Amino acid sequence: MICPNVQKDIVNSCAKETLKAIVEDLNGDYFGILVDEFKYVSHKEQMILVLRYVNKEGKLIEQFLGVVHVKDTSARSLKDVVCSLLLEHNLSSSHIRGQGYDGASNMQGEFNDLKTLIMKDTPSVYSVHCFAHQLQLTLVAVAKKHHEEMLRDDQTEKLEELLILGEVHTGTGLNQELGLQRAGDTRWSSYFKTVHNFIKLFSSIIHALEVLAKEGSNYQEKSLAKSLVDDIRSYEFVYTLHLMLKVLVITHDLNMTLQRKEQDIVTAMNLVGLTKRQLQSMRDSKWDSLVKDVSLFCVKHDIVIPKMNKNYALEKSKRKISSITYSHYLCVEIFNAVIDLQLGELNSLIDEVNTDLLFGMTSLSPDNSFVNYDKNKIIKLATYYPNEFSASMLEDLSFELNNYIDYVRQRNNNFFKLKRLGDLSETLVKTNLHKTWRLVYLLMKFEFDITCGDWNGGKSFLFDEIY
Repeated sequence: MICPNVQKDIVNSCAKETLKAIVEDLNGDYFGILVDEFKYVSHKEQMILVLRYVNKEGKLIEQFLGVVHVKDTSARSLKDVVCSLLLEHNLSSSHIRGQGYDGASNMQGEFNDLKTLIMKDTPSVYSVHCFAHQLQLTLVAVAKKHHEEMLRDDQTEKLEELLILGEVHTGTGLNQELGLQRAGDTRWSSYFKTVHNFIKLFSSIIHALEVLAKEGSNYQEKSLAKSLVDDIRSYEFVYTLHLMLKVLVITHDLNMTLQRKEQDIVTAMNLVGLTKRQLQSMRDSKWDSLVKDVSLFCVKHDIVIPKMNKNYALEKSKRKISSITYSHYLCVEIFNAVIDLQLGELNSLIDEVNTDLLFGMTSLSPDNSFVNYDKNKIIKLATYYPNEFSASMLEDLSFELNNYIDYVRQRNNNFFKLKRLGDLSETLVKTNLHKTWRLVYLLMKFEFDITCGDWNGGKSFLFDEIY
């Protein structure tokens, strides 16, 4: 038993039996996949694959299938490895009905990513990315295009180093409490806190940089600090800082709400709509208010306020002649552009297909006596699976739904107090009614396979209260 070769044989035998049990539990049914790639300690690229399915008892199951070495992490290579691993266990890629990945471009990029390549083979393999993560990625795209460009590229990295907690504090309790932190792309609250605290600590930041400009350890550090003071004390930088704060105020509550475990999809979608309306309202009528706030801030901190009717291009270069005024530049090319980009990103990331899938899923939820039930949305959901729901099958589903909803809403039965979609699925199987309403149950299983969340090192972040 202590012989290495014997130990390896035992482990391999256990692995084979475990995988065999998983495949038998799946029983040739539809399933979703969760995929991630990473580098092992030996710096070799690895890919992990997890199956997500509804078993014979109606329970939602996630089972680890394997870790495979990959030559490279291109989308094409990953797809080949996924298909090969499935085939190795006699699983057909045509049975995939959901897929979940992280936010990396080779996984979920716009063109030729793994998600798209799999959908080309099987069009009904949908993926709904985590709402909170989508919002974070959307906001990051806006911030990187409009906020950090206010400082020269070679200074931005140094500025970030100066603004990490402890670097710009004066030592008072208030400043320590409001310390700035490094912003992270997938932790959007850090952006909100950084911008908010930057404004609160503006005087302290300027003071710290001015000290560095005089007492820095070398000429380069002194010169950089002086240049940063000039940039930060510019009207354009202050204007952009306040603009981003106003955008973040609108989106911060949504982001925090989406990450609450008790959040439901209907509320989440309504909040997304509310955020879009607030952003549009800001674009239509809040520019004057922004300019007023910026002007008051500049007066307080002795920052020069430019004449809005003056030519913007001439402000930057005396060699150029332009008819664009400073007011036009700030309003149209920064204010409107930032909000339009934000709205555009939200619309592209949370598209019509995802909206239909999520509302359809919520319409099946048993919570509060099926309060969100909407027959039309469920029928619309079924149309996204044309191989399983033909025109005649959609008509059968419509008839089936009428009897189904009347029965499950009865007070004195097993369905009345159910909360989650997973509870509903299990109850249908326990009562053998999954055979009576087989089309409803089939659609329910597809929705389980659509992974509404990030895949992050072995855990899928789901709308737990729905499932």
